[in-house]
Amino acid sequence: MRYLKLERNYSPNTLEAYRHDLEWLLRFCREQDIGVLEVTLDQLHAFAGGLHEHVGARSQARVLSGTRSFYRYLVLDGYLEQDPTELLEWPTLPQHLPEVLSTAEVDQIEASIDLSQPQGHRNRAIIEVLFSCGLRVSELVNLRLSDIFEEEHFVRIMGKGKKERLVPISDSALKELHLWYADRNLMEIKPGQEDYVFLNRRGSKLTRTMILIMLKRQAAEAGIKKTISPHTLRHSFATEMLRGGADLRVIQVLLGHEGIRTTEIYTHIDTTMLREEILLHHPRNNRRGKTSERQE
Repeated sequence: MRYLKLERNYSPNTLEAYRHDLEWLLRFCREQDIGVLEVTLDQLHAFAGGLHEHVGARSQARVLSGTRSFYRYLVLDGYLEQDPTELLEWPTLPQHLPEVLSTAEVDQIEASIDLSQPQGHRNRAIIEVLFSCGLRVSELVNLRLSDIFEEEHFVRIMGKGKKERLVPISDSALKELHLWYADRNLMEIKPGQEDYVFLNRRGSKLTRTMILIMLKRQAAEAGIKKTISPHTLRHSFATEMLRGGADLRVIQVLLGHEGIRTTEIYTHIDTTMLREEILLHHPRNNRRGKTSERQE
């Protein structure tokens, strides 16, 4: 746990998740009366099989991922010469494609915001920055005025593992920010909160939950039927980038993904969208045409 905290810079929530998941392995070792350093591949397969009786495939994969990370650490730190998890089989997970919004749907949500309300310009700026920069909601709530370099059109983001990255910011996002600043400058800001970009009515930085509630309410008012969250705007940013011809490695860097495999899900989203477009609009697969024929 010290290694994950000090070397990998994991957040307290991530550390607690690892600790919880490793308890499954430690409990198995106690029940089997074997030491962690003596575990064999066959015993790990028995461990994985036992997980199947208690948790679903996604939780199994998470626990086994934590187990693999643990043994890689043991090899790295010299406790073991060989990693017993190298040939450990993984549960098959169903492919889950996240919901995305089109640019027109994002515009629809922004257009539904009542700008006469005190937080109207703030909420538009939040949505535009999330969509234009592809930020995580945790990155947005911690965004500081000193992180925005307007002349260079970049924002400095502190991502997972305290890794910094620079992300381009669009003119439209900067425009919405300036409209919000006009209202922000009239606020009484609490000491220590002066540098945060987005504040609540009491002058403190926003929470992730507040942004989630705002976005869901605004999407409903805009008539968007999809189940969305702030992360949906991040998915939408990546999908639109890919559809526009951006290289997958570029998208990986912009999103702050540690590995390319996480970014590759957007190729599946794009393929799904292409399939839907063909089924809907191609003359040999026109759904509307078939519906009309049946009605006739």
